[in-house]
Amino acid sequence: MILPIFLYGSPVLKQRAADADINDKDSLKQLISDMKETMKNADGCGLAAPQVGHSIRVLVVDGNDIAETYPELKGFSRTMINPVVTEESEETAEYTEGCLSLPNLDAEVIRPKSLKVRYFNEDFNEIEESFDNFAARMIQHEFDHLEGIVYTDRISPIRKKMIQGKLRGISKGCVRTSYRVKVG
Repeated sequence: MILPIFLYGSPVLKQRAADADINDKDSLKQLISDMKETMKNADGCGLAAPQVGHSIRVLVVDGNDIAETYPELKGFSRTMINPVVTEESEETAEYTEGCLSLPNLDAEVIRPKSLKVRYFNEDFNEIEESFDNFAARMIQHEFDHLEGIVYTDRISPIRKKMIQGKLRGISKGCVRTSYRVKVG
């Protein structure tokens, strides 16, 4: 089922998500399926549960649709339940990021170039895995949503001031999207 995506300014996007109950497998499998369908429908490459109104620690990423630009993402798709970042590189990289919860807006964000994450996959197996470059960035962006952080919280104060009007408009639902959205 395609779910509405909560827009910037929605309280669910500003709170730290609770751990998902991995014993509630049926509900989690349904949510994950709905999140993947919602992400694909919105032409996204990542989605965190808070973005669809569920304040639990679940994220999905899929780089296949952007593999033409980032060939290393061909075949890259992950579902992470209760992810924990166990390592981050000191080396950083700057890329332009956008977000389904902040439509029609992007900004340069500096993030660690690589990281290691421990998580449960959608088969409820615990995994620890390292990620580099754009795969690491996708995971960090979605992980931030689980922490109540949106990418504009990580941009320079001057850039944030420049986009303040757009952020206010998004928070009021004054945006055009090809997907369902929800304010608040």
